[in-house]
Amino acid sequence: MGFRARLRGRLLDWAMRQMNDLRPEALAPATGEVLEVGFGSGLNLEFYPMAVTRVVGVEPRPPEGVPAIDERIARAPFPVERRALRADRDLPFDEGRFDTVVSTWTLCSIPDAGRALAEMRRVLRPGGRLVFIEHGRAPGASTARWQDRLNPVWRRFADGCNMNRSVDRIVGEAGFSLESLDRFRHEGPGLLAHMYRGSARR
Repeated sequence: MGFRARLRGRLLDWAMRQMNDLRPEALAPATGEVLEVGFGSGLNLEFYPMAVTRVVGVEPRPPEGVPAIDERIARAPFPVERRALRADRDLPFDEGRFDTVVSTWTLCSIPDAGRALAEMRRVLRPGGRLVFIEHGRAPGASTARWQDRLNPVWRRFADGCNMNRSVDRIVGEAGFSLESLDRFRHEGPGLLAHMYRGSARR
């Protein structure tokens, strides 16, 4: 494990811990067997409601050098399985297996978000729920224009993250039916602080 990989893992874990106050409300609708797309360093585990019975986490580049990941998994009150997988490829799960799919600050960085959402929908049971919180395109035209201008540079700098995706639009285009959507501005720079928190049904 190289120094850069360890540093990346620890910085990612630190940065995403700054969002912990938003996790409980976002994850509250999750039930049953959960597929978590973008498992990262396991920060969601302590915030899942009691209705969750199992979590399968997929992550294309699992963070390295973060001892807290194993500790978080050990403390979880349900079984946790981790797999190194890309969500925008064919997922090795049967159609309709999961009760809930969770995506927290992940859709911004998946290269083919549409294909990933189609796979998420496939592995959800009929009536199953996609639960998400993501940053994305600002509602104000001026900020959105700056997001479009700066996104190519930001994407190269921030490991493929896109700041200007319209999360509700791409979720709807993948065939989900939105049942709730809360848009709000969180702390931090306006280019990155506009949040989409919601749930959608297969």
